[in-house]
Formats: sequence, structure tokens, C-alpha cells
Amino acid sequence: MNKDIYNSYSDNMPHNDAEAVWGSCVEIIKDNVNWRTFQTWFEPIKAVSLQSNILTLQVPSQFFYEWLEEHYVELLGKTIKRILGKEGRLEYRIVMDGGGTQRNQASVNMPGGIRNNTPRDSNYVDMPLKWDDPTNIKTPYAIPGLKRMQVDPQLNSNYVFDNYVEGDCNRVARSAGMHVAQKPGATSFNPLVIFGGVGWGKTHLVQAIGNEVRRLHPNKTVLYVSAEKFINQFIDHSKNNEINDFINFYQLIDVLILDDIHLFVPAIKTQDVFFAIFNHLHQSGKQIVLTSDTPPKDLEGMQERLLSRFRWGLNADIQPPDFETRQAILEMKMRHEGLVMPEEVVKYVAYNVQSNVRELEGAMIALFAQATLNKKEIDIELAKRVMKNFVKTSARELTIENIQKMVCDYFSLPYDKLLVKTRKREVVQARQITMYLAKKFTKSSLKNIGEHFGGFDHTTVIHSCQTVENLMDTDAEYKESVLELQQKVQLASI
Repeated sequence: MNKDIYNSYSDNMPHNDAEAVWGSCVEIIKDNVNWRTFQTWFEPIKAVSLQSNILTLQVPSQFFYEWLEEHYVELLGKTIKRILGKEGRLEYRIVMDGGGTQRNQASVNMPGGIRNNTPRDSNYVDMPLKWDDPTNIKTPYAIPGLKRMQVDPQLNSNYVFDNYVEGDCNRVARSAGMHVAQKPGATSFNPLVIFGGVGWGKTHLVQAIGNEVRRLHPNKTVLYVSAEKFINQFIDHSKNNEINDFINFYQLIDVLILDDIHLFVPAIKTQDVFFAIFNHLHQSGKQIVLTSDTPPKDLEGMQERLLSRFRWGLNADIQPPDFETRQAILEMKMRHEGLVMPEEVVKYVAYNVQSNVRELEGAMIALFAQATLNKKEIDIELAKRVMKNFVKTSARELTIENIQKMVCDYFSLPYDKLLVKTRKREVVQARQITMYLAKKFTKSSLKNIGEHFGGFDHTTVIHSCQTVENLMDTDAEYKESVLELQQKVQLASI
């Protein structure tokens, strides 16, 4: 402790204003800790009130309070004694989840470095900070054999933007990821939170960001880590009395990619530590990339202060891949693996495996394995047998309702609009094409088809089918749309 600094302060410091008193304390503390420690553990503190030489401070959490008491009680005690005199004391107000506060009933008598008797977790013990020599920090991902600290980024080199297929389902997230990779920490997309269902491509995308950062900015330290691994590391470091090393290590990262943050919900102490790490990285202009299986606003149990920070940047969703994207993924995968498969089989697989990308790729691999082991050609019949292991199949007859829904999805038209008698061009066109496809692919009579559209007679159905055929002969774009829809119906009928 620097005694000269204490002696430089006057005994006439203001005692009637909590913020002024804490401001004076802060000036002393700044001279006695390194700036990273100050940012993490003292900058978030707010002065609440000052009554009878008792300064009440507001801290973000119980964990934060315990950390201050374990590691900086002597510094705080001597500082408050210097500013408020021998009778100076501290109380803490802890911010609770939901924005409320709870007063800690035990006053903390700080003079002389005496700790209060509040029980604490024995995992949290005093440890020296090692920022002056980063090589002394025990890093979870250090590369063995190197004298200076160098972090293994934990990235899969196969996950790059070149093989991440773009579609309507992921276009915004992919574009944002490219932007972040080009200027990590220097865009408004910080943090970048990508959310979506299992197997929809979140992990591939965020690792592609990490690999692109390493390619464009080789001097930046990049780290990908799953939330589960982060939690386990925190527990291990707590047991080994190495929490300072844990926090300090993560604060050294230039681009931190944390996967599956929804796993933080039940881990309250991990949330507290991540809050400190997040604050430091963000304030230092470092990039943070997160993924979740739900939108941040739906993460019930996550601290509001963390949720508010997740909203600072961009929240981009990834939707399940549509048919065209699934087909493109299969074609890209085949090119990469040097495989060949008939186009009709590719489309059949893409149409039937709709859940996620992992199952899509698994179906393709299984199909090639069956063909190789059984020495058979890949065709629709083989695909049908293999698909039984990936999708629930049942004998089903293609109905007029099925076709109506396909056409409505294709033209982004509400289903009920198709059944309304109107002269609007987009509705009439969709209805005519649906009638044409229903006649072509179902066994329904013309009268029955007409009744499915709100009571049209069979002559209207005949006229609609003739109109579609005429337009296909004269309008190439129209023909392409009809053929594409026809192909979808065919796949559904297989």
C-alpha cells in the first residue's frame, strides 16, 4: 500500500455527499491497483448514501460483494479510514435479479483490515494479480512449448465462409459475421448474438468468423469456447484457487466466441464472472460473438444486466434451411467430398430431410455408404430405403390441400386468399396454377377440384389449366415458376 498517497489527502474531505466521498476513495484506489483490476471490480460500484460515517455502496451481485471482501478488504478499509476518519465504515447494497435491491444487514467494519464474519465460499481466496507478466497466467488453452503466451483458438479449420451456404434463412447473420470478421471490435455489431435451433448452422458460422479474423488479422488473439466448457473451467479454477487467472486470461482475448450461452441460465456465479469479462472486453474494443438456441429476450433466468448488454450489438437469427438452401448444401458437400449423385436424388433428400443440416449431411453419407457396401447405383428407390432412418414416412396420398399449401408458400400468399373469389392478378394466377397441378397430380375430378377453391365449377378448372399451358408457351419466367412448383409436387408424391 502506498502510504505517501494517503498522506497527500487532506483531512477536510467532504463528508456530506456519498458520491464525492466515493470519488475521493476512487482516486486513491486507482493509484493502488492496475487499471484492468479497477475497471473490473471498482468501476461498476456506485455510491448510494452516506449516513453517520457509513458509506453505502451498490454492487452488481452477491458474488461481486464476496470478491471485494476477499480480495480488497484491506485496500477499502484503509481508503475509507483515510477519507471518513477512524469511524468510517462500509455497507453494501446488492443489486438483485429483476432490478430490485436488497440491503445487506451486516455493516462491515473496515478499519485495521479486519474482515467481517459473513461466511463465504472457501473457493474464493486472495491471489496476486499477474497482469504485468501474462506468461505467468495459467491459460486453459496455452500451446505447449512456447515461452510467450499464445492461445490455441480451438477452431475447426473446415468451418469457413467459403463452404457456408447462404440462403434466405441465414443471409443477415452471415453478412453480419463477414462484417465483424473484417473489423472485429470496430463495428456496431458488438456483441454479435446469433440464435436459432439445433443444427441450423450457428456453430459453423461463428467459427467461420474466427477463422476469417485469424486470416485477416493474424496478430489478434481469437478463442472459441462452448458455454459448457467455460462453466467447467470456472468450477475447476474455483476449486484450485485460480479465479484471478481465469478472469485475467479471458480478458486478454481479442475475439471471444462463446457458443450456447443459454447454458449459463442456471449458473449464477458463472454469469457474474462472465459479466466482468464482458465489460472489460467491450470497454477495451474487443469483439464478442455469442450463440444461443433462443432469442436473448427469452433467456429466462439470465441476469437482466447481461441481457441488456446482449442488446447493445446485433441479435441475428438463423432459420431452418429452406428447400433451395438444403439442396445447395448437399451439392456443396458433394463437391467437397468428390461425390456424385443424380439430381433427382439430391432433390429428394433435400425435400425430405427438413430438420437440420447435420441430419441432411448424415443422410447423404448414409446413402453413399449403402450404395458402396451393397454395390448398387444411387437411385430414388435406394434413397427411399435410406430415408426411412432419417424421416418419419407413411403411405400418404397427395391431396389438393397439400398442393394448395405448396403454391401458397411459394408465392407467399395466405392460404385463405386462394379460396376467395377475387380478380387480383396474384391470387388468380396462383389459383390457376394450383388447379393445373391438382389436375395433373391427383385423381380428383374437375368438379371436386373446383369445390376446393370455394365452389368454382368444372369449366373454370378447364379454363385455368388451358391458361397455364398457354402462358408456359409464351412466358419463360412463368414457365420456370410452374416447372419448379411441379417439381416440388413430384417430390412430395414420391
